[in-house]
Amino acid sequence: MSAAVSEAPLPSLAAIEQRAAARGLMLRLQVRRVLAVTTLRVVVARAREGQPPLLLGELKGWALPTADGLQLDTMRVQGPQTQAVGPLIWCAVFAWALEASPCRTARLLAIRDGEAQHRRLVRYFQRLGFAPVRPVGAAAADLPLRLVWGGAGLLMRGDCRLGLERAWRQLQGGDGPRLESS
Repeated sequence: MSAAVSEAPLPSLAAIEQRAAARGLMLRLQVRRVLAVTTLRVVVARAREGQPPLLLGELKGWALPTADGLQLDTMRVQGPQTQAVGPLIWCAVFAWALEASPCRTARLLAIRDGEAQHRRLVRYFQRLGFAPVRPVGAAAADLPLRLVWGGAGLLMRGDCRLGLERAWRQLQGGDGPRLESS
């Protein structure tokens, strides 16, 4: 698997929102800026007649105004018929970063709650184009990172363009990241 970033045209955030709507899903971004920090929450939900929308997935993060400033914190996908939810979230996050921020790379922590789940997360993130940076553990030097990320694991960095290409390919039915059982 090559980590090379192609020069193929990428979908816009508007095109991604249209793809969500075509699948009967609502894709929403909540962006707030306080001083130099932008917080981001991406939500995918399904409309229900006479009821509030059903939340299927969300990702939270924040961005600093730098090329490597995108920090992705919490992602959750839940409920039935959620195959497109993860790729929609990733597409939206990466498209937002490329269109509305100076961020070109993203960092996240593949949390280490259990060894099997950790291996699955690392493989999933690698398929999106993330690469290991370094382990975050119990060392004193890791304390600031543990406070930011909320635990121990593997710090990873990925290119937003490559992540968007891979997540978009999965949305279109091609090969892409899947969180399979170990």
